[in-house]
Amino acid sequence: MRQLTITGANSAVGAAILSELHSDSHASNDSYDAWSATAIVRSERAKSSLLETHPSASIAVIDYQDGAKLASSFETCDAVVHLPGVLIERKGSTYQQANVETARSVIDAAAQHKRAKFVLVSAVGADPDSSNRYYASKGEAEDLVRASGLDFSVIRAPLVLGRGTEGSAALERHVAAGSPRLLGGGRQLQQPIDLRDLARGCLRACTRAVARGQTLNLVGPESLPERELLVRTAQLLGKSITIGSVPVGVVRLAARLRALVAGPGFSSDAVDVICDGTQLDPDPAAEALQVRLTPLEQTLRDMCSEDV
Repeated sequence: MRQLTITGANSAVGAAILSELHSDSHASNDSYDAWSATAIVRSERAKSSLLETHPSASIAVIDYQDGAKLASSFETCDAVVHLPGVLIERKGSTYQQANVETARSVIDAAAQHKRAKFVLVSAVGADPDSSNRYYASKGEAEDLVRASGLDFSVIRAPLVLGRGTEGSAALERHVAAGSPRLLGGGRQLQQPIDLRDLARGCLRACTRAVARGQTLNLVGPESLPERELLVRTAQLLGKSITIGSVPVGVVRLAARLRALVAGPGFSSDAVDVICDGTQLDPDPAAEALQVRLTPLEQTLRDMCSEDV
């Protein structure tokens, strides 16, 4: 049995990886290696929440600043999947703290043993030289992995849809509103990935030879305007909606003013990330990770049926 450690395992992606490991489809698919997973979370509250959905999971509570305890937890593991990160900052969890410093701590701890394959889940658009602080922080974390001396794979994800994701929650809120107002009218392109496909991609990448040393954009099979994505979701839920528009410039200015008064929170960087379009070739990453991408219509149907 190979040993996998998941940091930030109480996230939607972490929970999906644990679910995939215990699913019948995983057990019957001999192209997966057999993994025994340890989930690392930062608090007892996070541990209790994860145990509600995964009562048999092996969970350890470790602060990312406790380098010795982290290193000890990686001593016998064969792969590490690192998940923590934020798009919306808050006090004590800025881009630098949540996206860079947590990655630095985990990478440094894993590098002490040199045996683990390191899988970093990043974001489409990550670039250490970006003027956008979110993209820059994600790019900086990627650079830390590449410089670590560890075998690695970087998986960049777009909007993720599935149980417990922020993307699905946002779609549900907009549909429930009836007359949602989207940034720029929701004309920016989205290329959502099914949460289960991302989880499977992470598991594939844990094998040392798979996507070794590669940075991959694991995007969904269909790119479409956000407003169309919302309309399709509403139709599956049997709802009728009218989509309005909010000027991007106005929201960006309001976010900057809010940050000056209140500090970390919804920022102009987050606005720009939300408004960025994604239209990429899905095949290279899917082939490298041996993932059969779920059609968007199926992702949306499954997402809506979960909420009925």
